[in-house]
Amino acid sequence: MTTPAVRTENGDWAATIDRLVSEKIASRIAAKDATIWGPEAEPESSIRLNWVDLHETSRPLLAEIEALQADLRSEGLDRIVLCGMGGSSLAPEVITRTAGVDLVVLDSTNPSVIARALAGDLQRTVVVVSSKSGGTVETDSQRRVFVKAFTDAGIDASSRIVVVTDPGSPFQKLSEDEGYRKTFLADPNVGGRYSALTAFGLVPSALAGADVAELLDQAAEAAPSLQADSADNPALVLGAVLAASEGRDKAILAAHGSDIVGFPDWAEQLIAESTGKNGTGVLPVAVKGEHAPELHKSLPDIVHALLADKATNNEVPTGLTSGSLGGQLLLWETATAVAGYLLGINPFDQPDVESAKKAARGLLDAQPEPEPAAFTDGAVEVRATEGLLDGVDTVQGALDSLLSQLADDGYVAVMAYLDSERDENLMAIRPALAARTDRPVTFGWGPRFLHSTGQYHKGGHPQGVFLQVTSTETGDVEIPDRPFTFGTLISAQAAGDANVLAERGRPVLRLHLTDPAAGVHQLISLLDAHDKSEDGGT
Repeated sequence: MTTPAVRTENGDWAATIDRLVSEKIASRIAAKDATIWGPEAEPESSIRLNWVDLHETSRPLLAEIEALQADLRSEGLDRIVLCGMGGSSLAPEVITRTAGVDLVVLDSTNPSVIARALAGDLQRTVVVVSSKSGGTVETDSQRRVFVKAFTDAGIDASSRIVVVTDPGSPFQKLSEDEGYRKTFLADPNVGGRYSALTAFGLVPSALAGADVAELLDQAAEAAPSLQADSADNPALVLGAVLAASEGRDKAILAAHGSDIVGFPDWAEQLIAESTGKNGTGVLPVAVKGEHAPELHKSLPDIVHALLADKATNNEVPTGLTSGSLGGQLLLWETATAVAGYLLGINPFDQPDVESAKKAARGLLDAQPEPEPAAFTDGAVEVRATEGLLDGVDTVQGALDSLLSQLADDGYVAVMAYLDSERDENLMAIRPALAARTDRPVTFGWGPRFLHSTGQYHKGGHPQGVFLQVTSTETGDVEIPDRPFTFGTLISAQAAGDANVLAERGRPVLRLHLTDPAAGVHQLISLLDAHDKSEDGGT
């Protein structure tokens, strides 16, 4: 095991770190001092600080999880499906991918994704349903469809469902009433995005085969250095990198040369949802590999926060982190809390996440006819906020119009309500747009990103332009005892999010793929053609 470390390049954060040391911010966080973030934040922070010692308090869970895993394996149940959103899915995904074990992460409402999860071998399947309350519409709908699938297959559904929830929640009562296989109760004084080392992170990961005891050991080894009021405390250094760089409000997150798999996606949610509010915050931009355009540009509003051994661009202020996965989880959680302090915001609430949920619920209740397309170009129907499509009748023209709204300090957000496995190639438009615009570009799979960067889109700096991509699926999936299908649900989520962004004055271009495969190919080809024309046709 290795304790976390942060090295810095081209940044002068000494004064900020000295201030953090003198104010004893690290030891006060470790002592769960709820006053750090100010009186307005105190009611929330007072019930959200138990993440600081989960490496100790989560240990009683280990025996319970191990016993359940042994029972499941003895019954030949080795396919673990996780139904969860946001913090309930992102941490287990990183933990299991890093451990090299299989976990089916179901954090989508796309009918194609749901159908593929249901098509797996149900005779070997156990479903972990993770939700603090049980009321999250995505997770509740996924639970319902698996109950029906098990029952239709002649399997006792209650014996195949494991619940992770907060004590006293409606979901705990439902689990008890339905006689589900096992209910794990998480610490209620930990927010979702800080819950990697609670039952939400540990239960599905361990059932899938990851060594979560080692994960807690790694965090325990890291804790003393993260709690020290010292200029060498890596959490203070990383917090300063993220939040104390004048005018630099975007952090490019990348991991290369690390054994930790998928870490930027987990850190993206943690930072975006924690800091993106009150018109401020740090926009995390998760990129793949060391060749991402943002890593090779000297933009005045970015820093690099890299899980790597060396910086890619020597001119950009950079924090280089290293260490074990357990140590990194605790490091970034602590650093994000420090960044919240430096930004003067409450890092434990998410006031703008609910707006998109409310809009989606309204559309589900009303079920209005879809807004007519402004025009159709090939396999793409085009819609947009008012004025964006004036004089435009092609996808290329629509995209040009959207990008013309991009300010010098802006960013592009791609929001893809598609099948992340089937439509993985669409991710190629992220670096293509970054290269074309010389601006940071985020990419999120919907509705997953609504529990992540969705908070920043609405509550952070109002600098974004938004490209939403949706699709017509060949099949739909019914949701038992609900007046809507998964197709209806994901459409309402996409439309609701677009409406909230439009209400806040954000430009939104909505591209609907009438044929997902053809539409993805059309969009990628369009950007490739633009790149070639910019290069003189070579």
